[in-house]
Amino acid sequence: MGLVGLELYKLRRKRLFLMVILFLAVEIGWAFSATSISISRNPGSAGWEALIAMMSSMNGLFLPILTAVCVSRICDMEHKGNTWKLLLTLSVRRGALYAAKYVTATLVVSLACLIQAVAIAGFGFMKGFEQPVPVLLLLRFLLGLVITNMGVIALQQWASMAAKNQAFALALGMVGGFIGVAADLFPQGIRRIFIWSYYTGLSPVTQSYASAHIQFVVRDMGSLLPVMVALTAVGMVVYLAGSVYVSRQET
Repeated sequence: MGLVGLELYKLRRKRLFLMVILFLAVEIGWAFSATSISISRNPGSAGWEALIAMMSSMNGLFLPILTAVCVSRICDMEHKGNTWKLLLTLSVRRGALYAAKYVTATLVVSLACLIQAVAIAGFGFMKGFEQPVPVLLLLRFLLGLVITNMGVIALQQWASMAAKNQAFALALGMVGGFIGVAADLFPQGIRRIFIWSYYTGLSPVTQSYASAHIQFVVRDMGSLLPVMVALTAVGMVVYLAGSVYVSRQET
């Protein structure tokens, strides 16, 4: 925990949290605007399911990029400051530092997801949704986001720590954003390959088209649980592979 605290302390002048808030403001504003237009055109679709589905779709575009920027900012400090030798002199293992940066990035991005959930509840109140706040549905929304984020963070951190130039890591995030927003258009077999597709793939609400109308369907938790377990395992493998790779690099 000491190293995690140190990582958070080093972020105090990076304005990372301000950047996260501004990024979220754009995403949430876009999602709520699109939902408002949808509700005005089809009042019968007004409900929490439509709102959660819209936010999940926006997350496929925004969160891969936000995650890439956050991880890059957290990892770039050691590259720009050339502090690897100093840390090793202080008997700080690369593996421990790698873990601290992973936990820090996970905390920052998870905070962004929590803000989204609170914003969804607030928007529903403002729009006067008849149903009460679906706490269980929001918890499932958060769980799917956190699991997907942990895998994406593991991949982004490997890219950010392995190379001093962060251009590749940021480009990877932008590619992930494109895949995330277009994932539902891919065949299922191809969609499962890309980790960014699970921003919508693990959403508790999905869209279906019947008789030229959009319907929002709440997915059964039992059908998503095996996917969550598999994605968690993949994220652990990617994290361990990245940690081993970085630990074996020369200073």
